[in-house]
Amino acid sequence: MLRTTPGARASSSRSGGIARWLGVLFLALTLAACGGGSDNSSSSSSGGSSGCGSSGGSTGGGTGSGSISTATAQPDPVNNTNAVPITVNSGAANFVNIPNVSVTVCAPGTNVCQTIDNIQLDTASFGLRLVSSAAQQVLGNLPVVQSSSGGQLAECAGFADGYTWGTVRTADVRMGTEQASNIPIQIIGDLASSAAPTGLNGCPSGNDESTVAEIGANGILGVGAATYDCGSSCASSAQNGMYFTCANGTNCTGVIAPRAQQVINPVTKFAVDNNGVIVQLPPVADTGAATASGTLIFGIGTQSNNALTGVTKYGTDGFGDLSGVYKGTTYQTFFDTGSNGNFFQDSFTLCSSTSSFYCPSSEQSLSTAITGTEGNTTTVPFALVSARTLTSGGGKFAFNSLGGQLGMSGFFDFGLPFYFGRHVYVGYDLSGSAPYVSF
Repeated sequence: MLRTTPGARASSSRSGGIARWLGVLFLALTLAACGGGSDNSSSSSSGGSSGCGSSGGSTGGGTGSGSISTATAQPDPVNNTNAVPITVNSGAANFVNIPNVSVTVCAPGTNVCQTIDNIQLDTASFGLRLVSSAAQQVLGNLPVVQSSSGGQLAECAGFADGYTWGTVRTADVRMGTEQASNIPIQIIGDLASSAAPTGLNGCPSGNDESTVAEIGANGILGVGAATYDCGSSCASSAQNGMYFTCANGTNCTGVIAPRAQQVINPVTKFAVDNNGVIVQLPPVADTGAATASGTLIFGIGTQSNNALTGVTKYGTDGFGDLSGVYKGTTYQTFFDTGSNGNFFQDSFTLCSSTSSFYCPSSEQSLSTAITGTEGNTTTVPFALVSARTLTSGGGKFAFNSLGGQLGMSGFFDFGLPFYFGRHVYVGYDLSGSAPYVSF
């Protein structure tokens, strides 16, 4: 899900404090194009439905003979305190390369709770968003945030092919023994699509993505580098194109949303382990695997299991971006578990005229050189295998060599394939600390 600048709606535009959704929804959907379905647009988004996402090749795992990928780290044990499981499997909607976690959501200050599985882990967005149909047991107990004008506070979170629309509510969010208390989250799809504002400073063009089938998960857990999903832009102007006030779910108009009311990265509100996360996934063969099981660790340098050792830090901007060079061209580069492939501009054959996934005739050995804001550099190797080949046999959901064309000029997206076989640290943009990625 490619997050755009509120108001301007230009995905390549950047300004301080304005949140940008990267690879959450459409990039994370099933391989529609190679299964005979069609993409929802000509961008890197790969929406639609088909058997392709749930019908890969034969089952398997490991690094395999002749594998181009060299990352071989195994996940640390899950302790269910500050470390919880990540699963890459058929998930909620048979989409490939969706890293899922479980989140317990409670009415603030109570034990009226619901544990919701198959929440997509996203390191390039910020905040918890739940599909309303997946949260029915607790939804009626979650207070709707009231805007400064007295109406319901609602959010339209824009991305490449559309948006998610729904109310902002408060909840206690628990994972393992960690808890973020009384924080704003978004409920997707609890307001009528017809109530979503349109036109200048309204929701972007495209579809209102409001169901599990459209999103590919029961919700999205954004644990990226930023704290708030909008920041100063939405806190200072009612024409922010992201937050709205509604009278009983209708007549919605733009409104200022103070930071305290904005959807927030829950990890930043944990009591101790709140300065970042570590994503750990096992290696898989370049031909894919049936499933993959990993670990999400909260905090960096706060517990015995999250020391920042044996890795190099690469400084990023507040969105988690740094500089990268691919085939001689410089791109704004980011690392995003919410994208189900590596997405970048190249001339490789696409799987079909309506697909954004690459289908080269043979496996490609590629690399990108990255440079952090402090000057640290490295070259990241990666493999590219035809998406049609990867998904041709049935039963695979974890791929480290899936890639496609990115419909955002000037950006390079290292999606979930990058994370297999690595321990990837995401350090937060907090007071007194600069954001970074480390591996």
